[in-house]
Formats: sequence, C-alpha cells, structure tokens
Amino acid sequence: MPKIKVKNTLFIILGAALFSFGFVHFNIQNHLGEGGFNGITLILYNVLGWDPAILNLVLNIPMFVIGWRILGKKTFVYTIIGTVSVSVFLKVFQIYQFPIDLHDDMFLVALFAGVFLGAGLGIIFRVGGTTGGVDIIARLANKFFGWPMGKTMFMFDAIVIILSWLTYLDARSVMYTLVCVFITAQVIDFVQEGAYAAKGAFIISKNSDEIAAKITKQMDRGVTFLKGYGYYSKEDREVLYCVVARNEMFRLKSIVLSVDPHAFVSVSEVHDVSGEGFTLDNQKNPLE
Repeated sequence: MPKIKVKNTLFIILGAALFSFGFVHFNIQNHLGEGGFNGITLILYNVLGWDPAILNLVLNIPMFVIGWRILGKKTFVYTIIGTVSVSVFLKVFQIYQFPIDLHDDMFLVALFAGVFLGAGLGIIFRVGGTTGGVDIIARLANKFFGWPMGKTMFMFDAIVIILSWLTYLDARSVMYTLVCVFITAQVIDFVQEGAYAAKGAFIISKNSDEIAAKITKQMDRGVTFLKGYGYYSKEDREVLYCVVARNEMFRLKSIVLSVDPHAFVSVSEVHDVSGEGFTLDNQKNPLE
C-alpha cells in the first residue's frame, strides 16, 4: 500500500463535502445541469428518479477497474476516497437539506453552484486526488490515442449537457448550466494555483550588481542572475530575476528606478509560490 497522508485524506473529504453540498443545494434543487459523470447522474435522477449518490459509485466502479494502472497507487487510493466521500455526502445532504432561498435567481444559483463545486474539486485535485469519472477517461484517451486531456473533458461535458437539454433541461437552464461549468473551471484553477499569488520580475540593467544588493538588503528577497544576450546590441547581459509579494511590487520598482531609471523591467504573475521567504523561513523550516 502507498503511504497515504492523513492531512491529504482530510482535505479530500472536505472537498467532497463542499462539492456535494453545492451539487444538492444548487444543481439538484434548482434543476441545474452539470457536465461529466455528475451530469449523467442528474439526467438519470430527473428522468428516472435514480439516486445520484448510488449512481456516482455505480458509474465509477468500471472506471476504477479500467484506470487503476494509469492512475498510480497513491492517486488510485485518493480517487477511491474522493469518490466514496462524494457519494456519502450526497446522501447526507439529500436527507438533511438546508433551506436556501435565492428567489428563483438562476444567475445566483449558477454562481454559487460553480463556487462550491469548483472549490470542492479544486481542493481534491490540489492534494493529488480525483473523483474518478471523466478524469480517468481523459487519461486513458491521452495515453492510447494522444488526445489532450482538456479537450477530451470538454467534449464529454458538451455531450452530457446536450443530452441534458434533450431530456429534462430547457434552453434557459442550459445557458445557466454553461455559466456554472465556466465558474467551476475558474474556481478549480484558482484553488489549485493557490489563493496566494506573487509577482516575478525580470530586470535588465547595466547596474545589476547594485540593484541586486539593494533588493537583498532593503527587501530581504533573493535575487537570481541569469545569462542573457541582446540580439540588437550583440552584447552579453545579466538578467535579474526576483519574486516578491504583490504588495512589494511598487517598492521593488522604486529600488530599480532609483539605481537605473533606464532599466528594463518585465513583471508577470507567479502562482503557487513555495520556498524560502514564502513557505519556508530562513532556516528552511515550514512557515505556519
């Protein structure tokens, strides 16, 4: 058996709870569709009255049998934990529902559904788990046919939403389902990349040593020298690279411009930063 971390397992359970809460209280209660296997459970629930909690397991069991080799032992175990947890919480929240009156505002329904589903799935994905279903199909299609996973998942979602339209959803609900799916994807990316985002700066200057010294002394941030070559000038250049927090960006630019007003500075977003100064202290110990 692979080494399973208790912390990761708890996060997967938390993610499953958030996902299931949103699925029951927004998608099911308001006749909102969904993509993937979850969308299939909604079709069968609305057309035949079958329980989504049970269907989630029934649909995923064949995926486990087919895909356990390509997932890896640890991901496979986390996937089972995630799928079973989703089914358990789906059943719990169907029995113990909370009254959420949004006054038939379907935009709010789609918004909150996307936030809860995206947050739940994002947490599960962030610690290495999945909820089975389309994720396994996409991995198989990528391995045997070379199909991009993102496009495979999008195609499957599109097919399920079209089937929902043909069976139980009207055009208006389909539109809001698309809004929900879009928001879910954005929230998943946000959670996976981390709520904390920093800024990365590339700095090119003839006074690179002085700039690096000031950044290190005044901001207590590390600076890395990269070797560059100017195509137009045909000269070797030293390129400084520095990662700082968002609120430190103005201070960094001020330091650079105080040394060299003509310095070239390129700033980009940096997601999910780890290492000294961000997730580790000066002694390389994890920050609380």
